Amino acid sequence: MATTKLLTDAEVEATPAVKAVFDDIRATRKSDFVNNFWRGLANDPVSLKRVWEQLKAVMVADSAIDPLTKEMIYIAVSTANGCSYCVHSHTAAARAKGMTDAQHGELVSIIGLAGQTNQMVTALQIPVDPEFEVR
Repeated sequence: MATTKLLTDAEVEATPAVKAVFDDIRATRKSDFVNNFWRGLANDPVSLKRVWEQLKAVMVADSAIDPLTKEMIYIAVSTANGCSYCVHSHTAAARAKGMTDAQHGELVSIIGLAGQTNQMVTALQIPVDPEFEVR
């Protein structure tokens, strides 16, 4: 159960600042669907706009990292942070961008391995090799 109200389309239409962001979400994604994250965040129109603009700048804008890789990184970080919602939404986005079952399987293996070795290094307090430090 949400801890905040999820705005309906009628409520969105009644708030021009929120409507503008939702219109941009729909146009950017080329879909009428606006997911619950944005509907909950819409209770605070300033935060809604700020986060949407950040997301577009990082996830949508042309960059050195391709869109599928960005989604896969988002899945890995969301897993590490324990955000089930984000794991689901970005897995769907990655699949829409062409992620195969084989790629998803490898991603899950990498996430699991990184989690295991991160915990081992932390538990053992292994010092960083000087060769790995930026000079």
